[in-house]
Amino acid sequence: MIYPETRRTDTADTYFGTVVADPYRWLEGDARHHEEVAQWVRAQDELARSHLAGLPNRDRFRQRLAALLDHARLTAPEKRDDRYFFTRNPGLDDQEVLVMREGLDGADRVLIDPNTWSDDGAAALAEWAVSEDGRYVAFATQEGGSDWRTIRVLDVETGKILPDEIAWARFTAIAWARDGSGFFYSRFPQPPAENAFEAKVTDHSIHFHTLGTAQAKDRLVHATPQGQLLIQAISVTPDGRYAVITSTPGAGGNALSIIDLQDPDWTPRPIIRTFDHNWGVVANQGSRFLLATNEGAERGKIVTFDLAGTEFHFADLISEQENATLNDAALLGGRLLLTFIVDAKFEIRRYLSDGTPDGMIGLPGIGTAGGFRGRPDEDEAFFVFTGHNAPTTIYRYDVASRDLSVWAEPKVAIDLGRIAVEQRFYHSKDGTRIPMFIVRRADIAAPAPTILYGYGGFGISMVPYYSPAVLAWVEAGGTYAVANLRGGGEYGKSWHDAGRLAHKQNVFDDFIAAAEYLKSEGITSEDGLAIQGESNGGLLVAAVVNQRPDLFAAALAGVGVMDMLRFARFTNGQFWIGDYGDPEKEADFRNLLSYSPYHTIRSGTSYPAILVTTADTDDRVVPAHSFKYIAALQAAGNGDRPHILRVDTRAGHGGGKPIGKALDELADLWAFAAHWTGLKLAED
Repeated sequence: MIYPETRRTDTADTYFGTVVADPYRWLEGDARHHEEVAQWVRAQDELARSHLAGLPNRDRFRQRLAALLDHARLTAPEKRDDRYFFTRNPGLDDQEVLVMREGLDGADRVLIDPNTWSDDGAAALAEWAVSEDGRYVAFATQEGGSDWRTIRVLDVETGKILPDEIAWARFTAIAWARDGSGFFYSRFPQPPAENAFEAKVTDHSIHFHTLGTAQAKDRLVHATPQGQLLIQAISVTPDGRYAVITSTPGAGGNALSIIDLQDPDWTPRPIIRTFDHNWGVVANQGSRFLLATNEGAERGKIVTFDLAGTEFHFADLISEQENATLNDAALLGGRLLLTFIVDAKFEIRRYLSDGTPDGMIGLPGIGTAGGFRGRPDEDEAFFVFTGHNAPTTIYRYDVASRDLSVWAEPKVAIDLGRIAVEQRFYHSKDGTRIPMFIVRRADIAAPAPTILYGYGGFGISMVPYYSPAVLAWVEAGGTYAVANLRGGGEYGKSWHDAGRLAHKQNVFDDFIAAAEYLKSEGITSEDGLAIQGESNGGLLVAAVVNQRPDLFAAALAGVGVMDMLRFARFTNGQFWIGDYGDPEKEADFRNLLSYSPYHTIRSGTSYPAILVTTADTDDRVVPAHSFKYIAALQAAGNGDRPHILRVDTRAGHGGGKPIGKALDELADLWAFAAHWTGLKLAED
């Protein structure tokens, strides 16, 4: 394969006496404004798409992926009186729409349809919230996959969009005042026009917008203190009395403040001032608050305190559970419903409001449950259940009677009885026991081409969920494995801590050990293993390829963090320092340099086939990471397998991506992995 020519410079930096070359720094330029970068990106993308289009079975994968995705997908509803608000995609629409249903089984009415907003389907509905009386919906729009949001307001009765418009919202929730006079949101200052895409995001703040007024008149509620780098989020308690503010540096934990909205000054009262642990308000009963925290409980617990006091005393209500990690909690119908992760699988347990155990909610199988919707004083509640072989289903739960019924269940175009899901455990390099899910056809016994997926960061747990994409691979005869690496949150705070900062190598060791296990157990063949990951998972894939290129036939690295010495210089990269470390500190620098994908490529070594994917409007992990990495990889001359870059337009980090573009990308990924792992699709 003849790659496009890439200009190499003598750019270098000196860190603590160590000179580090950065010959492709010029690729950090925004391709939409730098013509040389744009030409290079076009040449790389054309090469990649030409190669991918010529692969066997690419079109067959595209057709089957579309068929498997062509089913209704709903979210759990928000109830206001007798109206139910939720999002829905009937199947292959580029974007989901916001719907209101009159009555539990009544007629649906489409309120917001983003499929009409743009010709290319890349404008999406993002966050939304319904006022207490159900009259208004405040909703955020997302353009081209960007993290920036514009917030508008819909009058539900008339169907008209109000003149109100909020710009420069980002990493925001929308929380209505109980009286419907307006809503809270989070934003950053307006960035310079010439580099809004690449600009750092600092000075996050919370504001209140009063309906019918200009944004310039919005009330500043809470701002990040000077010199600190924090994300600020706000919610309002169901009784409308209090606003809850969480402030986090991005990893490790959060501070917590509460505003009594009856106080006309809206003065935030600090409850937790440090960032060492996670704290979240579950509910309040008057001035008595229930919090979920991992302070003094690695796997989480529920505590209470009284806001009316002058000093706060936190009393345990539901203590840390043995072998179970608290994931979510809600007060519904006078009962506490808690979801726990037990070896990467979910359980829902009930408790009385005084913490007394009150049984469990029986789930239909091994999977993931949660996302509770309902009111503290009403028995009607909703939650979602999904699993590797269980389509995402919305359940209605009567808290008083314990009756569980299906509210919305999709009809899917696959016989799920043919799909086998197995959980296994293996040991990492240091002996740590790691769980892994294996999904394959029930009739597959011999070694089969396999994709191994991983993430391992930011305390995010890799739990079972229904994926038409995975099933397209499995149905074709492949195996799909998901490893629950350290750095995630499956086993609590210590599991996260064991995979971040100076311990990041544990994540790579866990992933490498998973690959070795799949081969030693005969699940995959010697040259039949591909690995996949996105974002932090893209970093994972690229790092382990550099460390053990002999293990893999192919690698799929999506929107990855590839330059670990400069990640903090772009957009919100500074918020990742808590997980990765600070390149400006010597100990962190040396650790980051030891695994940074861009800097640790082995020249002249036989590498697997590598497909790197990114998007020109990704303002979370800027595409320059992928550009620089693929340029260095192509220059290294690592064998005769392709190392190519696929670049989407107006697609961002993944959120809001049109279904059509998502299907095209998945078809390319699976065709590439199938070709290089030897997966042969049976003839129709």
